[in-house]
Amino acid sequence: MTAPRPLVVCIAGPTATGKTALALELAERADVALISVDSAMVYRGMDIGTAKPDADTLVRHPHALIDVRPPETPFSAADFLQGADAAVQAALRLGKLPLLVGGTMLYFKAFRDGLAKLPSAAAGVRERIEEEARRLGWPALHARLKALDPSAGARIHPNDPQRIQRALEVYETTGRSISAWQSTPGAALRQRLGCRVLAFALDAPQQTLARRIATRFDAMLERGFVEEVRHLRERPGLSLSKPSMRAVGYRQLWQHLSGDCDLPAAREAAIAATRQLARRQRTWLRGWLQVVPLAEAPEQAAEAVLRRVEASA
Repeated sequence: MTAPRPLVVCIAGPTATGKTALALELAERADVALISVDSAMVYRGMDIGTAKPDADTLVRHPHALIDVRPPETPFSAADFLQGADAAVQAALRLGKLPLLVGGTMLYFKAFRDGLAKLPSAAAGVRERIEEEARRLGWPALHARLKALDPSAGARIHPNDPQRIQRALEVYETTGRSISAWQSTPGAALRQRLGCRVLAFALDAPQQTLARRIATRFDAMLERGFVEEVRHLRERPGLSLSKPSMRAVGYRQLWQHLSGDCDLPAAREAAIAATRQLARRQRTWLRGWLQVVPLAEAPEQAAEAVLRRVEASA
């Protein structure tokens, strides 16, 4: 009888559903290696607005892929996949259970399904596209992308300069659309690491989650979120065009500090954007088959996870 393939546990869910609390509860009870699946926690100096575990917690329960980049430097899904695979392999070598936790669904998809291998960045083409964006504006370049690659144009928001730039760069470098490149499947988890996945999803009723989101944002403001963004604005090379500053809350407070709106308006915009994010996360989770739902408090949810892990051994 052959031994089962190594197990990897994933805990996903909409923002503000208690994923970190559950992961920490599991870390207290089992020999796990925590791996963050959060596109904002990767950045150093973005602590309050990301609900990042505090320094003492990270000392007690280290998380891979937290504080790995300065906010001026983009971090892609490919970067995540490389880091997550390495963290899983390191955990398995130590006999630990890899536990991925977070709410960046694109990263979970990349980890589960793999990524198509896209051509390398072309600096000269990228610089020319950036110059065109300065002259014409990103909406004009988005319109060009929509004409060249209707699928990517529909998928990529007109206010997403990083992805517009990358899609145009791929087309102009290779003569082939990014949608065509991405239709070539990458190596799935089983092929890459020989692992199997046990996935769990935390959620809460919509009205409950809406209240949590508002309460949590107000707590962030009390803890100094505005000052955190003020310090970020002082960093050379950091602007609203950087992917890090597209994180919900950061963009709205940056605009407030730029004089575009008062703080109450920024607060309302940030809370609305967070609710929209939660809806997108929930929609994505509905399409992920074989996910075990969790609605309990962290202690009870941890018991449910550990029972499933034991049964799958």
